[in-house]
Amino acid sequence: MVVRLARTAGFCMGVRRAVDMVLDLARHKGKENIYTYGPLIHNPQTVELLEKRGIIPIGDVEKMDACEPGATMIIRAHGISPAERQKIKERGLRIVDATCPKVAHVQAIIKKHALSDHTILIAGDGDHPEVNGLLGYAQGRGFVIGCTEDVEKLPELRKVCVVAQTTQNLQEYESIAARIRERYPGAVVFQTICDSTEQRQAEVKELAAAMEALFIVGGKNSANTRRLAILSERQGTPTFHIETADDLEALPLPYEKVGVSAGASTPNWIIDRVVNTLALRQNEKKRKWHGFLDIWTFAVRTDLYSTFGAGCLSLAGTILQNLGVLPMNIAIAASYVFAMHTLNRFINRKASSIGTYREESYLRHEKPYVAVALLSLMLALVLAAALGTASFALLFTISLLGVLYNANILPGGTRFKSLRDLPGSKNVSMALAWAVVTAVLPWIETDLHPNPSLIVSFLFIFSLVFIRSALSDMLDIQSDRFIGQETIPVLIGEEHTHSLLKVIAVLLAVLLTVSYPAGWTSSLSIALMGSLFYVWICFKLYGRRAQFSGVVLEGLLETAYVIAGTCTVLWIAAAHAVA
Repeated sequence: MVVRLARTAGFCMGVRRAVDMVLDLARHKGKENIYTYGPLIHNPQTVELLEKRGIIPIGDVEKMDACEPGATMIIRAHGISPAERQKIKERGLRIVDATCPKVAHVQAIIKKHALSDHTILIAGDGDHPEVNGLLGYAQGRGFVIGCTEDVEKLPELRKVCVVAQTTQNLQEYESIAARIRERYPGAVVFQTICDSTEQRQAEVKELAAAMEALFIVGGKNSANTRRLAILSERQGTPTFHIETADDLEALPLPYEKVGVSAGASTPNWIIDRVVNTLALRQNEKKRKWHGFLDIWTFAVRTDLYSTFGAGCLSLAGTILQNLGVLPMNIAIAASYVFAMHTLNRFINRKASSIGTYREESYLRHEKPYVAVALLSLMLALVLAAALGTASFALLFTISLLGVLYNANILPGGTRFKSLRDLPGSKNVSMALAWAVVTAVLPWIETDLHPNPSLIVSFLFIFSLVFIRSALSDMLDIQSDRFIGQETIPVLIGEEHTHSLLKVIAVLLAVLLTVSYPAGWTSSLSIALMGSLFYVWICFKLYGRRAQFSGVVLEGLLETAYVIAGTCTVLWIAAAHAVA
């Protein structure tokens, strides 16, 4: 099945801004709740996650008495009326205004023209929160127009100002505005539909014309999502409005080409699961592989690709230290990485409530996954014991730390209960574990005196894994912020993380370039520049991430490890040829 994802699918600017404001507040709040005036966004899964973090929606002004005095009240992206704002202030609540700037612009237009005695005509849904808020600025001289027929019901008006709900269908608004101009020739008409809405609707039309079916992802209570589904249906294309990937269970999928779009309130992780579930279900249905890409994505989903990557880095790490090819160390690194990644993914899945592209396979085969992971860990420990006491002690220690990473072992009294809660710990601990098992473990049985080649090998692997981990978390920054996972990108932001990773890559390139002439390593350090060149390609791919699914992006990032292994194999072959 060909699955094409709309570039505009997911949070619009206004929703993203509101969510970011709320999550920034949540990061620094104590035990007190934060309240939103109505659900922050029209997506039940997201609202449920926010409630778990103490961000509680309040339906109306009367229910605000349950809020603590001085509590924070968030005005969501839809905005509110001046009267509602005043009532919130009267209850002694601190207001944080997350009204979308596009909506605020419409409010300003209405306020200005209402003061000059214009009657305000708002094209939109009469029961939508944004429209209710806009009406509050019309000073009692406002009407909501849902269709052209509503124009005929209007009284005779002298001065008319026309605006649209920012998520209104463009064609419908143009029809309504044309009819208003016919009836009220002097009407002042403003084009207030958000650019994002126009682009989203145009792309749905394009997808509907090119695909056999369209899946529109988003809350059933989201007006802009429903409009996308209606727009697709009008093109004559089979259309399915779903909230999550779970809704695909009961749907037939007799299609070879499908498109996926989503409303402005739909988070990325829900969209990504839908895309990957569609592709996975089609393969399972046909019971056959469609070439290398399907096999590759299967390996990424099941962590087998990470396992292979760990083996590649172990080979590079040992050769860089002039230790030769050590098959047992390669097997230990691969087994350890598979075990730790798999076990921690299951623990994180239960802790976060956010599924990834691996969710489908994990839910169906939890017991086999856990059993194989435990066997893999036992195999790594047995092999390490065969190498020597020092190898076993080191692997046992980092395995224990890996298992305890998600456990509540830190002292009480702070918001940090586990190692996982420590800011930036995920990226640093992952890079450290990989570097120890692939660079330090092969060295520890040789002698206990650190040497330059060990340091270069350790820093190379640590940096490569850190870059890959942070880039991956830049892709997942939305979901990490929702669950409170303080990765490096969450802590310092995407732009600063991108700059940090580029600096690390440049410093690593300098280290690899200098280490061979300095006599610290063999010329393999120069050959490994190929993996850094690939990292720079990944930096460029990040800017085009909307064109790829999560599983493909993750696989592309992990390919950096495979490139390092490939460079090492080619270097070994070249060295033998010269000899």
